[in-house]
This record gives sequence, structure tokens and C-alpha cells, in this order.
Amino acid sequence: MKTARRVVSGEDGTALLLTLGYAVLALVLVLICADATSLYLAQKRADAAADAAALAGADGFALTVVGGEPVARLTDANVHEQAAALVGELPGVTLVDAGTPDGVSARVTVRLQWRPPVVTLFVPDGLPVEATATSRTALG
Repeated sequence: MKTARRVVSGEDGTALLLTLGYAVLALVLVLICADATSLYLAQKRADAAADAAALAGADGFALTVVGGEPVARLTDANVHEQAAALVGELPGVTLVDAGTPDGVSARVTVRLQWRPPVVTLFVPDGLPVEATATSRTALG
């Protein structure tokens, strides 16, 4: 009884090459996803810092009485002072701009530098991440 053996020349080891290729592709995708997640979290951190600084800036109002009614007015100097005090406590976050566009709202812009956890050929070495937030004063 003879067993039929068929050997196709030139195709030995192609499955191994395909497997290695797909493994490398999967590894690159996992590393890029890790970097993208890190960038997303850095943007959320910048958003939270801007929100907190704008809220602190909105608390820097000067209270006056106009026509028997209390009126809270913001100045650029007070907003900047309050926001700078808060941002100074946050590591890696810098205050870009703080002021009041209308005397009632505080608008703050902060920046931080994002560095990827895994440096690859497809991801830059780092990016500046900025966020701007606005908060209004309220007397309650």
C-alpha cells in the first residue's frame, strides 16, 4: 500500500511568514491603541484642569451694589490671579490665558505636554494638549 505524498516546492514555510506578519501587525495596532488611549486621557486631564481653573477664576469676582441689588463683576486680573493659583498646584499644567470676556464669565486656557507611553514609528514623540473652559459667576 503506497501513501500519496505531494510536496509543492516553493511554498514551504509560507504559513509561518504570514503568521509572523500578522503578529507584528497586531502588536503595532496594540501599541498605537495604547498611545491613543493615553492621548485621550491627557485631553480629559487638560479639560478637567481648565474646568477647575475657570471655576476658580469665576470665584474672583468683586461684589458691588447697584440700585440696591448685589452685582458680581469679574476683572481680568482677578480671574488670572485665581486661575494661576489653582493651575500652579497642578503638576505639568501651564496657564496659557485667563480673563473675562464680558465681566460675568471667566474663560481659562491651559496646556500640558503629552508624551506617549510607547514610542513607535507611527506616533509622534509628544504633543501639546490645550483645553479652554468658561464658567459664569452666580450669586445664590
